Amino acid sequence: MARTESDSPATPNAAGPLRDPFVEWVRQATPYIHAHRGNTFVIAFGGEAVADPGFPELVHDIALLHGLGVRLVLVHGARPQIEARLADRGAELRYVRGLRITDDAALDCVKEAAGVVRVEIEALLSLGLANSPMAGVRIPVVSGNFVTARPLGVIDGVDYGHTGAVRRVDHRTLRAVIDQRAVALMPPLGYSPTGEVFNLSAADVARSAAVAMGADKLIFLAEGPTLARPTEAGTEDLLGSNLLARDVDGILAAAAEIPEDIAQYLRAGAEACRHGIPRVHLVARRRGGALLRELLTPDGSGTLISAEPYEDLRPAQVDDVTGILELLRPLEDSGILVRRSRERLETEIDRFVLAERDGLITACAALYPYPDDRMAELACVAVHPDYRAAGRGDRLLDHMEGIAGAMGIERLFVLTTQTAHWFRERGFEPAVLDALPMQRQALYNLQRNSRVFIKTLLKTSAGAPRLGAGP
Repeated sequence: MARTESDSPATPNAAGPLRDPFVEWVRQATPYIHAHRGNTFVIAFGGEAVADPGFPELVHDIALLHGLGVRLVLVHGARPQIEARLADRGAELRYVRGLRITDDAALDCVKEAAGVVRVEIEALLSLGLANSPMAGVRIPVVSGNFVTARPLGVIDGVDYGHTGAVRRVDHRTLRAVIDQRAVALMPPLGYSPTGEVFNLSAADVARSAAVAMGADKLIFLAEGPTLARPTEAGTEDLLGSNLLARDVDGILAAAAEIPEDIAQYLRAGAEACRHGIPRVHLVARRRGGALLRELLTPDGSGTLISAEPYEDLRPAQVDDVTGILELLRPLEDSGILVRRSRERLETEIDRFVLAERDGLITACAALYPYPDDRMAELACVAVHPDYRAAGRGDRLLDHMEGIAGAMGIERLFVLTTQTAHWFRERGFEPAVLDALPMQRQALYNLQRNSRVFIKTLLKTSAGAPRLGAGP
């Protein structure tokens, strides 16, 4: 049987030289580089990022994505820059429901601050000094009146003045810009057919642009800390690495104090998912390299919001055979699994269930039932070495137990040579060969001398086998 996440493979290769961490990282990132090439990402960040002395490093990461073939739309905020200008003029700062009330004086500050921030971003994307991460790079940047806006008007008796909301996004012009390998830069401003200017939420602009363009990803670089609440055991992460859009409202209601930028990003991200954006990422901007880690490593560094479970379990198909073979080959080479030919795998493909992430098969297992004995064999349990975390093996096992239970199976058995402890920890008990169905005994390989373990599936009060939790 396959090694699972409870095993700890050594970093050195016993049969060869030590692995170079840099080379291993590049190899690990390569599937994501291929997957992202030609995709459209909308990346939003606040004016705090631009004011940070470390902002050039973020720009370098964005430039790297551009160099890897990602089509980029950048949406920036300007809140601290606006507040600084208002404070210099002694103007009053008023927020209601997280939105600024923009009077005439504030609008002048908004336009001035947005212009300054835009120029700073354009300057950094033009950087091409020798011995810098952007040596020899020149990235065209195009900004313009991509957003048509409308005024918020009066809500619950509050007149928001020149604060507005997105009415529509000129997605054709935006697409033409990024088709020419330029970066589209969108300020938190919108314009009306009457020539008015409106102060907009960067989250609203980013969400609207992503939906209008059918972007592959919407990414928010948040300023706030990781969301956690106190519990008896210490703290509990409110977001985690994966989040379904339908759970956002509950999280916002449960958390008493959520930083306003994170709350806005969560709402905008959930709404984007409901309108067809497959992946929304919430990344802590202050963590160095967090954007690249989120996009180019298996488990990322932030929170992924999606309409459906990101890494689902599904029945395998013939087209999956090559991916399954690649997953199983290292385990077969080491003797953990019995070698299977492509022809055999194609014949038995309907026995397999797999987990897939970004086109990569991350785990699989097969179930061979013996209905007359009310038993089934769990075989080919394998988890990709880069994904042996977050309980994937347990989730796969639970799912297979659910399938077996639905078939009327009462006992599940495995034959293993090297991973006995993993199955013992999950309720499998040692057994003798005679306990297996006669048909399976006849196929037993004496040379492998596999150990036999059996697990009795739990019953519900109605007498039916327990169904697994699934994905």
